Amino acid sequence: MDTHIPDPARPILVTGGTGTLGRLVVAQLRARGQSVRVLSRGSHDAPGVQFVTGDLSTGEGADAAVAGVDVIVHCAGTRKDDGEKARHLVRAASAAGVRHIVFISVGGADRIPVASAIDRAMFGYFASKRDAEQVIAGSGIPWTTLRATQFFDLTLKTVGPLAKLPVVPAPSGLQFQPIDEAEVADRLVELALGAPAGDVAPIAGPRVYAFADLIRAYLRAAGMKRPIVGVPTPGKAAAAIRAGATIAPDSAVGRRTWEDYLAAHVRPSGALTAQRRS
Repeated sequence: MDTHIPDPARPILVTGGTGTLGRLVVAQLRARGQSVRVLSRGSHDAPGVQFVTGDLSTGEGADAAVAGVDVIVHCAGTRKDDGEKARHLVRAASAAGVRHIVFISVGGADRIPVASAIDRAMFGYFASKRDAEQVIAGSGIPWTTLRATQFFDLTLKTVGPLAKLPVVPAPSGLQFQPIDEAEVADRLVELALGAPAGDVAPIAGPRVYAFADLIRAYLRAAGMKRPIVGVPTPGKAAAAIRAGATIAPDSAVGRRTWEDYLAAHVRPSGALTAQRRS
């Protein structure tokens, strides 16, 4: 691995720098006096940050974004086609002489089989992240990949709408270990300001929850009552998650709990029907 440490006078490129995680990474880098550039699909403005308009789905703007950059923090991602985004990025980065790509992946990307149609429909996100991991690792550019468990923000977007149903379905046996995205951003910045390290230890929240327990905590925070009904989840990917593929108890370095996050983001809205355990 290259032992390059970034020059603070040269911008660090943050892809996805206007997203939930990317905004935090940008702010942390700026707080440390680092010059920052962001590749974004829209026009934005922020003090001390350079913006380049582009789209990694097509590669548009990638060459301009990486020009003069030594380090990239790659946060841009969706639920599919992350491998294609990574291919466009590493093509441009390789030509520009980039010396370090830091990639944020997801816990379980290397352990969850996504082969069948039902696996792809429900858990294709993991395969997309794994594809991007392999593209970056095989790019010839020194790299660091950090796998994180589920962000609180994404967990809330999943649990919140379900909790508003008259009867809340909860996939039986699925385990999750959500983490505050600000804590993930702190770790990414630490990695970006250091030397390339390959695969590093994952980062995970302080507690492991069954999916039904994530819902129960939301209902308590919202002052709501709903029946929760366990539902089976078929496929090999779900079986891997039930076996613990998405959690990392040995890497439970996060400090903020799901309950703490809910207390700050969910307002009580009243109770309806009685809750029963799944």
